Amino acid sequence: MKNDYCIVGAGLSGMVMAERLTVAGKSVVIVEKRGHLGGNCHDEPDANGVLHHVYGPHYFRTNLPHVRDYLSRFTDWLPAEYRIKAYAKGRLWSFPVNLVTFEQLLGRPSTSEEFGQWLEERRVKIDTPSNSEEVVLSQVGREFYELFFEGYTLKQWKRHSRELSPSVCGRIPMRLNRDERYFSDAFQAMPRQGYAAMFNRMLESCGKRATLLLNTDFTAVRNELSFDRLIYTGPVDAYFGHRFGPLPWRSLHFEPRSLRSEELADRREQAGKPGFWQSAVQVNYPNEHEYTRTVEIKHVTGQQTPHTNVVYEYPRDFEPGAEPYYPIPSEDSAKLYAKYAELAAKERNVLFLGRLATYTYLNMDQVVDAALREAERGVTGAGQGLLGELVPHRKQQRGYRER
Repeated sequence: MKNDYCIVGAGLSGMVMAERLTVAGKSVVIVEKRGHLGGNCHDEPDANGVLHHVYGPHYFRTNLPHVRDYLSRFTDWLPAEYRIKAYAKGRLWSFPVNLVTFEQLLGRPSTSEEFGQWLEERRVKIDTPSNSEEVVLSQVGREFYELFFEGYTLKQWKRHSRELSPSVCGRIPMRLNRDERYFSDAFQAMPRQGYAAMFNRMLESCGKRATLLLNTDFTAVRNELSFDRLIYTGPVDAYFGHRFGPLPWRSLHFEPRSLRSEELADRREQAGKPGFWQSAVQVNYPNEHEYTRTVEIKHVTGQQTPHTNVVYEYPRDFEPGAEPYYPIPSEDSAKLYAKYAELAAKERNVLFLGRLATYTYLNMDQVVDAALREAERGVTGAGQGLLGELVPHRKQQRGYRER
């Protein structure tokens, strides 16, 4: 059977495009190498029924109303505030750096004015930071840089922060007030039934116009499939057979730990409430440990269960068979990617979409936005595109409530 489109990858990019195209009357075949939808956003229950994020935490937040409204067609939302701690010098700190962090450093209450003056005296005067080290030094000075950033960055990226683009650490906010939230986006929430449920509803919306091939390597079946256009969301260097050599990627290893209620009995003091292992959804370990963070996603999923699940996350080199999680934002990788981008621009009837295909660090809402924009442009060649007639940006879509 011939399809209008072949979509490689059933993550956010692939599933948004599949849903939009099929609603527009196009037929698609979705090829996914894993055994589930959702890509790295996939979540599932552990042996105790506790939902956890299999490939690391995915904290949805956005300032883009049309992205929120679109996804609200497939999920209800549970409001969430993502609060993170950092473990350093034998104690937990409020993170990102804010007035509470400063008060912890001083060992007494303080004010925004005193904190601002303290920072002004310690910041390194750099008008235009050229790397991540300079970004942090220019914002919070050397003491907080060495406490929270230097070791974490080296562990996570296996490169010193001065070798990385300013964007790596530039994403992390710094506040003079007591706002301890990790993000400040207007809309912060988790899919109420989880990401897997959301993606299954997106597939249901595709109806019979979509064929899904799970546990399938695109390179192995490419010659067996018949389609007019290709939407590719995998690693761009792999698409071209690593012609110029592999792009630098960082991989991850996850160790989930399922904990029953009886194992949590002595953790109430550390966690702050019964049924939890740690006091925040995420705890960063910038210095002393091999892992970079532990995540107890139950803090934001709203699950009512006496058990919990904690995932330990270890950074890894990217090797054959490993998953590419993060493009490395450095000068050398940018130069190598430019060669692949030039090849990609010459491919006819192929759209490269998403973090892996564009070698770009993207948040979830940015991924959805990019896919919707491609649909709006009309990858079919239709003049007015798809989005205008198919995704009206209205607040009465399922699940969204004005707050």
